[in-house]
Amino acid sequence: MSETGAIASAPPPMGRWRSVRKAAAISTAAGVIVAGVFAVWVALLGPLPLEQARMVSTTVVDRNGKLLRAYAMADGRWRLPVDAKTAVDPGYLKLLLAYEDRRFHSHRGVDPLALGRAAFQLVTRGHIVSGGSTITMQLARLMEPRRERSVYAKLRQMVRAIEIERQLSKDQILDLYLALAPFGGNLEGVRAASVAYFGKEPKRLSLAESALLVALPQSPETRRLDRYPDVARAARDRVLDRMVEEHRVSEEDAVQAKAAAVPRMRKPMPMLAPHSADAAVATVKDTPVIRLTLDASLQKVLEALARDRAIAQGPNISVAMIAVDNESGDVLARVGSSDYFDERRAGQVDMTRAVRSPGSTLKPFIYGLAFEDGFVHPESLIDDRPIRFGTYAPENFDMTFQGTVPVRKALQLSLNVPAIALLDRVGASRLSSRLKQAGGNLVLPKDEAPGLAMGLGGVGVTLQDLAQLYAGLARLGTTRPLREIMVAKDERDPMRLMDQAAAWQVGNVLLGTPPPENGVHNRIAFKTGTSYGYRDAWSVGFDGRITIGVWVGRPDGAPVAGLVGRTAAAPILFDAFARTGKIPAALPKPPKGALLASNAKLPLPLRRFRPVGELVRTGGDQAPHIQFPLNGSRIDVDRSNNGQFSAMPVKVAGGVLPLTVLVNGISVGEIDSRRQRLVDPPGPGFARLTIIDATGAADTVVIRVQ
Repeated sequence: MSETGAIASAPPPMGRWRSVRKAAAISTAAGVIVAGVFAVWVALLGPLPLEQARMVSTTVVDRNGKLLRAYAMADGRWRLPVDAKTAVDPGYLKLLLAYEDRRFHSHRGVDPLALGRAAFQLVTRGHIVSGGSTITMQLARLMEPRRERSVYAKLRQMVRAIEIERQLSKDQILDLYLALAPFGGNLEGVRAASVAYFGKEPKRLSLAESALLVALPQSPETRRLDRYPDVARAARDRVLDRMVEEHRVSEEDAVQAKAAAVPRMRKPMPMLAPHSADAAVATVKDTPVIRLTLDASLQKVLEALARDRAIAQGPNISVAMIAVDNESGDVLARVGSSDYFDERRAGQVDMTRAVRSPGSTLKPFIYGLAFEDGFVHPESLIDDRPIRFGTYAPENFDMTFQGTVPVRKALQLSLNVPAIALLDRVGASRLSSRLKQAGGNLVLPKDEAPGLAMGLGGVGVTLQDLAQLYAGLARLGTTRPLREIMVAKDERDPMRLMDQAAAWQVGNVLLGTPPPENGVHNRIAFKTGTSYGYRDAWSVGFDGRITIGVWVGRPDGAPVAGLVGRTAAAPILFDAFARTGKIPAALPKPPKGALLASNAKLPLPLRRFRPVGELVRTGGDQAPHIQFPLNGSRIDVDRSNNGQFSAMPVKVAGGVLPLTVLVNGISVGEIDSRRQRLVDPPGPGFARLTIIDATGAADTVVIRVQ
């Protein structure tokens, strides 16, 4: 061919450039169209279903975060919230990322190297060896589950993975994956799987357990431990073999892990404190994790104790217990029944909240107010003999009388006549209002006013209210409302029960109560009670740290022959203290001003208690009357002496000498024949001033010192 012909056959330069530009324009336009279509497709995917993905089972945990009870989701799935940093074994996390997504912390949702490796393995080996999906892509698939496995589905996962990476941190992505990963049946998430298969939280896992949990989500239904344990074991071993190949696990460790058997049955989900959990879920709405003040370890041992003792007591009898921290008022354990699922014992009824007759368990508060008023002392003598209060004639439990006994012994032996005699002097309405003021909600029969019978159980009260009141004795006279649900801000204020000295005296007396056969003397201050007709047996006690209350009986209120607080409830109380695992803490020391004296050294009016009926005056004697200060008055005292209060004058008319002066239940001396005396005020605030004459007659005023 000639040179001229060659030149003539070549297209003109201008035409060639036009073709190039045209092709480029078409390619650009096509790219723009494809990009636009892709953008529209991505937009049509809609927002990430994060809110739905974050839905988990409601879990109730104890004060330390231990799982007490979980509730399945509405569709029956178990999906427990997971915090990878604090609640999952680091060894498991390393194994998971090494097996599923070794560059998890460096990629942005899609790992091109992993995709390339998966494609190469597919071509060279003829089957899928690894999918190339990152943890984030797997999370995208879990958030929007689809059955088909196609290029479109993979592309959708990649797009969603990139969106997830833009909206969530790596820690949040891992937490969400660990909560959604399927483990067979209705188990979702590593925490639910660990609890169901191993009976424990995933915080500490063996190598064998970790490898099994890595293997299960790849094919959760064909590797279900309760159906195909051998298949699951083979999958676990393959995970271990690969980790050995990659030098992440030693061959020796892998061999040892392979020797471990795999579970073949699911374990039940934790069911501790079911009554407390039910109440918390009903109170706190739409909260995935509810933290209670309970101590899971104590709760577990007390539930076992209640179950064993109820069986020993006989059919249809249940046992309830509550343990309270004295200082904070936090409920540390609540056993509402001996067995939540026992219908014969009405197991789902929370007997710690049931209103029942308290028997003699209110007696310590009668004595406490008597000590506070100053007309009796633990070493005072009191008569236990037949007596009638109008139409009411109380009798002792054993139908006998002890004669004249110290007040201390009268309370320790739970004698009825002395208690009613003191209540007659204190006033049933005053006792009722004081207990209510301290958080004890007493339930009286309809249209009935408080009467003397309430001292022996003629009133309704709950076990939890009794525990709160007894904790007030341990706190030296103030109660705190019980708390069971943890809140960010604690706004509970202490409530007054009685004076410090009176509360200490009651605790000191109860500490000396003879214990049951399984108890040790002078370790626990406690009181028992038995309701009318042997329907309820009670025992409530405290040391310097906690207060525990025990109730035994039939939830339906039927009588049980021989059901007595001392033999049925007190042994359980002492066993409960023993199972706390701690030596009983000492009670508080006597507060300042507490009168510690034998009967012979007490002021004359305090040596023997006289009932109201015996305070009949003869001749011209008049009952003592405080002329100054007047009841309800405000007393301004001089504080010029380095801030110290100056003495306050007290003037009295009537009464048989000597007259004893008590301030807030504490003796401060006697008044001579001039019938006046200077008394040091206790400090700013309200004060109770009492004058008692030689016959036991008294007058009391309440003043405010300022």
